[in-house]
Amino acid sequence: MTDPQRPDQRLAKRLAEMMGCSRSEAEQYIEGGWVTVDGVVVEEPQFRVLNQTIALDKNASLLALTAVTLLLHKPAGYEAGLGSAADGKAPPAAELLSLANQAVGDRSGIRPLKKHFSASSLATPLATPASGLVVFTQDWRVARKLQEDASTLEHEVIVQVSGEIKPGGLERLNRIDHGFTFNGALLPPAKVSWQSEVRLRFALKGAMPGQIAYMCESVGLQVEAMKRIRLGRLPLSQLPPGQWRYLLPHERF
Repeated sequence: MTDPQRPDQRLAKRLAEMMGCSRSEAEQYIEGGWVTVDGVVVEEPQFRVLNQTIALDKNASLLALTAVTLLLHKPAGYEAGLGSAADGKAPPAAELLSLANQAVGDRSGIRPLKKHFSASSLATPLATPASGLVVFTQDWRVARKLQEDASTLEHEVIVQVSGEIKPGGLERLNRIDHGFTFNGALLPPAKVSWQSEVRLRFALKGAMPGQIAYMCESVGLQVEAMKRIRLGRLPLSQLPPGQWRYLLPHERF
């Protein structure tokens, strides 16, 4: 629909006039990817229009605008909530959340929208030098669960180490509930095993920043790299580095 007499105005206002709906509903339609301007989808309600052709998809529905959760395989070197001055100007992991980085194997069937990237908050911080599973969500239920279960949620981490472990070192790592403290707190039990000559597997609950490095150093080992491969019941699986996918309806942490 075009009208050469109309002044330049916001897309949301124009759509509300066209559809006879509220400005709020118009904004939701636009942010939901249901509106085109001259045949091109526009997701910004503040987009300025003049004489362009504006159309609402015939399948448009506000019921489909549900909150989403994104699972990202963060590469080492990206900041994800646990940055420090030593990290310098590490790029934020959130910048990897774009349509170009969606995993080919994403089976969700969800239509990617710009609001999925801009309105999602980091729920599971990870140190800048580490890689692995990171969760971004706009679903308050997921955010609350991850926050409330932070002290009991199990993290599985593969740690590449160097050095020679002290006699009885592996046994000590597996008995941190016997007086092993970190930053003044008594640590909960952990499960630690060798995956290879230079890799350890850690499964620990309520993991704190710096904890794994501290544990390794206490038995004569230096951490060279870390990769978080599981959060609770949710594995990193085959998600490629730097790519993300949507959390599926049946998946639980």
